[in-house]
Amino acid sequence: MAWTKYQLFLAGLMLTTGSINTLSAKWADMFSAKGCHGNPEHAFSHPFVQAVGMFLGEFSCLAVFYILLCHDRRSPEPRMNIGQSFNPLLFFPPAMCDMTATSIMYVALNMTSASSFQMLRGAVIIFTGLLSVAFLGRRLAPSQWLGIFVTILGLVVVGLADFVSGHRDDSHKLNDVITGDLLIIMAQIIVSVQMVLEEKFVYKHDVHPLRAVGTEGLFGFVVLSLLLIPMYFIHVGNFSDNPRQVLEDALDAFCQIGYKPLILLALLGNTVSIAFFNFAGISVTKEISATTRMVLDSLRTLVIWVVSLALGWEQFHGLQVLGFVVLLTGTALYNGLHRPLLARIPWCAARMNLDDEGSDAERERLLNDGRVLASEDT
Repeated sequence: MAWTKYQLFLAGLMLTTGSINTLSAKWADMFSAKGCHGNPEHAFSHPFVQAVGMFLGEFSCLAVFYILLCHDRRSPEPRMNIGQSFNPLLFFPPAMCDMTATSIMYVALNMTSASSFQMLRGAVIIFTGLLSVAFLGRRLAPSQWLGIFVTILGLVVVGLADFVSGHRDDSHKLNDVITGDLLIIMAQIIVSVQMVLEEKFVYKHDVHPLRAVGTEGLFGFVVLSLLLIPMYFIHVGNFSDNPRQVLEDALDAFCQIGYKPLILLALLGNTVSIAFFNFAGISVTKEISATTRMVLDSLRTLVIWVVSLALGWEQFHGLQVLGFVVLLTGTALYNGLHRPLLARIPWCAARMNLDDEGSDAERERLLNDGRVLASEDT
């Protein structure tokens, strides 16, 4: 069945805004500008300020939800399912996980390339799979276990590519690249905890996806904005690149933006893109399929890598290509994207039905509900 123009628009919007989200964050990291109190020109290294902007974008999804709700209620036949009433504090624990993981990933993005950053985030399926077995009592299909092992192999290949490129790339020191890669993988453990918490305590309340994303964004935005105050006084030495060597110098960030307004454009690109990306992702799940959303999410890694190469932000490394293919294979196996091909083989189709009936039904139910939250999309 051919896609409609609206479906093509949604798919393109998701792929474009998802790519812009990472690329704009990396673009901001590449700027240098003067700081406050006559500080000389230095790199724009403010990961926590960037994280606040990202949560502002998620928070805006709440406004979109209420706009759509008002529009729906004015129609003769309202169709929007707003879900049952719930305690908003249910979202606080997963929002804190999201805040912690996002902050760590923005710190890591300062240390490694945008393409490696996006590829290594594929590690989330490893920890999500293991935690879902341990805490949700889920049974993983053999293809999912195979996907986890293939993903681990892909992470090793990407890490090796970064190690090799670290000796030849002047944009990032080898120690920074290794530290950044490890931080990204560490953040995926926290993201997987967030996803398990959401599934165990939040999904059963039948909350509209935009409302869920917006509520988590609200908590993340408020808490992290308040944390910028103590961060201004916490000295961390050489770990920080700002002149005062504190955990985060928000005033220095605003001064640098004043001296170089293009930084603001990059930050706005990050904030606006995450809002549209969440909306487009939810709409793709609803209008097309959850499988299509998975494919598009994998394709944005390729887009980010190609654009980074075209802009000269990084050099071409053959190992990265191999790593991307292996990671893509692992993700496809874990999410069941191989089934349409194997289903054409009679004995394979029968075997898949026996092995995957329970785990597929549960995963497809969650995905078709559109409840893949911002933990996967940021």
